[in-house]
Amino acid sequence: MAALPRESEPDGDIRLADPGFGIYVHWPFCAAKCPYCDFNSHVPDTPPDEKRLLAAYRAELAHFAALAPGRTVSSVFFGGGTPSLMSGETVAGILDAIARLWPLAGDAEITLEANPTSAEAARFARYRSAGVNRLSLGVQSLRDDALAALGRRHGAREAVAALETARSLFPRFSFDLIYARSGQQLADWRVELAEALALAGDHLSLYQLTIERGTPFFARQRRGELQLPDDDLARDFYDLTQDLCQSAGMPAYEISNHARPGGASRHNLTYWRSGDYVGVGAGAHGRIGSGAGRRATAAIARPAAWLGQVERLGHGLVEDVVLDAGEAGEEFLLMGLRLGEGICLARHDAIAGVPLPRDRIANLLAEGLLERRADGRIAASASGRPVLNSLIASLLA
Repeated sequence: MAALPRESEPDGDIRLADPGFGIYVHWPFCAAKCPYCDFNSHVPDTPPDEKRLLAAYRAELAHFAALAPGRTVSSVFFGGGTPSLMSGETVAGILDAIARLWPLAGDAEITLEANPTSAEAARFARYRSAGVNRLSLGVQSLRDDALAALGRRHGAREAVAALETARSLFPRFSFDLIYARSGQQLADWRVELAEALALAGDHLSLYQLTIERGTPFFARQRRGELQLPDDDLARDFYDLTQDLCQSAGMPAYEISNHARPGGASRHNLTYWRSGDYVGVGAGAHGRIGSGAGRRATAAIARPAAWLGQVERLGHGLVEDVVLDAGEAGEEFLLMGLRLGEGICLARHDAIAGVPLPRDRIANLLAEGLLERRADGRIAASASGRPVLNSLIASLLA
């Protein structure tokens, strides 16, 4: 990649560390569909044929290796769906294929998302042996009644046991929680989050419950069966979350992600810093820099159709386009302002081909919605992060 010109104005040092090159592996299958989930996940009628799927993953990885040769892989992320339904042998086969196709960094972060049911926790040691060094657990709540309402298949005690197993096996682990749930009180969340912080490793993902169109929760909300906090109470939940995590030494480095120093997800930072990544599997997306620009790829979402096309063509892509400069600049802004570190304006302007309007930035700085870091980068302030969508819309207007 060509070096960017150095900026003379104090808009930030554009000599950033390499954001990395990641591989995302999508496993689209689940044992059951959660009522809040709108991800590309499917409940199969019969167990997936893992040998056939492994061959397809290998073929698609080889297709991408020809598009992005010689890159050093800094992270691999197995997401889903429910990757902890995969066998350890399949995980090992995919990692072996990646290591044959690209150089793999000695300190590469290799994450696998897992559910904390007892059956899936029994596979954790196999994933560690396969090369996974970071586990991300979908706990979602430490309360049995909330887990039942969220359609989860594990209980709170099972979740805690899975976390302890993860702690004993993996150098790093993380887990997710959902808050601002229907009927949840601030005082209850304070206690639950304090328990979570006591159980945490170096990372927590904490998401406010959002209702997505087409999900069972959307239908329940339309029928009046699901009551979420109003905007003011939702803001109180958010503020409480930030305060407790900050006090526990796990500040937010991204809107919904908290980490101890050095504990941020390197793979996700590649996304948010607009680095390159390959996405393989049904419905997976990718971004690859090339001589023509930044390529955006997307695979067929339905697993059977993806598998059939890979077996015919060597890839399951339904989209492979080059983003124009405006699209690439907007994506850089949308992703980068989610981060506490913010963005370098010089890098944005080089990507987009046109500068963000400095007068608009000055107004947002004066309003306290943006702040300028000591290194010259701009970031959403504590007041701006909860209204990030509006802030970005102001910059792009």
